Amino acid sequence: MIAKRPRFVFTLAAAVLTAAGACGAFAQPEETKPAIETSAKEAMILDGGTGTILFQKDPDTAFPPASLAKMMTMDIVFEAIRSGQLKLDTEFPVSVNAWRTGGAPSGTSTMFAAVKSSVPVSALIRGAIVQSANDACIILAEGMAGSEEKFAEQMNKRAAELGMTGSHFVNPTGLPADGQHVTVRDLIKLARHIRTTYPDLYKIYAEPSFEWNKILQRNRNPLLSLDIGADGMETGYTEASGYALLGVTDTGGRTTYLAMSGLKTSKDRAEEAKKLLTWANQSFDRENLFKSGERVGYAGVFGGDAGSVPLMAKRSVDILVPHHGEDRIKARIRYNGPLTAPIEAGETVASLDVMLDDRTVLSRDLVAGASVARGSFTDRALGAARELAFGWVRAF
Repeated sequence: MIAKRPRFVFTLAAAVLTAAGACGAFAQPEETKPAIETSAKEAMILDGGTGTILFQKDPDTAFPPASLAKMMTMDIVFEAIRSGQLKLDTEFPVSVNAWRTGGAPSGTSTMFAAVKSSVPVSALIRGAIVQSANDACIILAEGMAGSEEKFAEQMNKRAAELGMTGSHFVNPTGLPADGQHVTVRDLIKLARHIRTTYPDLYKIYAEPSFEWNKILQRNRNPLLSLDIGADGMETGYTEASGYALLGVTDTGGRTTYLAMSGLKTSKDRAEEAKKLLTWANQSFDRENLFKSGERVGYAGVFGGDAGSVPLMAKRSVDILVPHHGEDRIKARIRYNGPLTAPIEAGETVASLDVMLDDRTVLSRDLVAGASVARGSFTDRALGAARELAFGWVRAF
């Protein structure tokens, strides 16, 4: 046991893993009953300040995104504006395809852009966000990439850059299409990126209404009208996956992200979201486990002039802990080991996994606290003997 603060104690264990995963493996923990239940099929709550996962239920199960796909469309648009490739006053034409597929004839969410008219980017963004307009997204996609298909290629490239490994996009609207899917983990990753990277444009998500073509429509996000500090982002619905939502709250200096899907009705969606976000914002305390540059532990080194290297926190490790739940927190050091010399000081060589009830809720990089040079032949021979003693086989 390591005491980090007078009132906060947690267990730290080393998990030394070979590249093949043959050593140091952890048994799969038994499922612990969560502190709160939800009728959502998939859900995840994350604290934006620390990155702590506060709740998760099948966070990597894929489902059709519906209008939640529009978040990725907006990320592409926002980045083009930030880089100067696109201006807010640029106008794009409304094609027959955009009008028929996402406009008035489609019977779907629309901003009612008139066919063969031109609409400025600033209005298209508000149509896509406030009104969840499919025609706005298609107009943007065709104007920026030439077609929905080409724009979807940009969406998938961007998803890969953001580490959204469980998602794939086929169109900019989220309208049903084979092969199109997301996960709640990926959606939170995307939402967090949008909110922090484009703070001024993100504010549009909180606008209560938008009027185009003399038709006023209210923001479709039900959380904005509730007194819970909501400031965005998106809702969605498909027959295949039910009602979904990505919600963000900012209360008392804390930003909380909720992604959920699989609700039966829009009422269920609003009530479950309010319940989960209220619980998340009232049930945790912030604690510091390690300061930036503080030593966390050690890792074994093979073939070096030293047999181990100190592992340091790359940046401050803070976490949200349930009220009176300090004894439920454990941490482990994870690395492919033993590490192989030479090692440079400051090099990322390991990870710290922080677990609540044996489920990882936070991971942070650990760096080498010192350089380890390649050792002599004798050093390497002794290292090889140690590897064989532990069942490792590695050429040198």
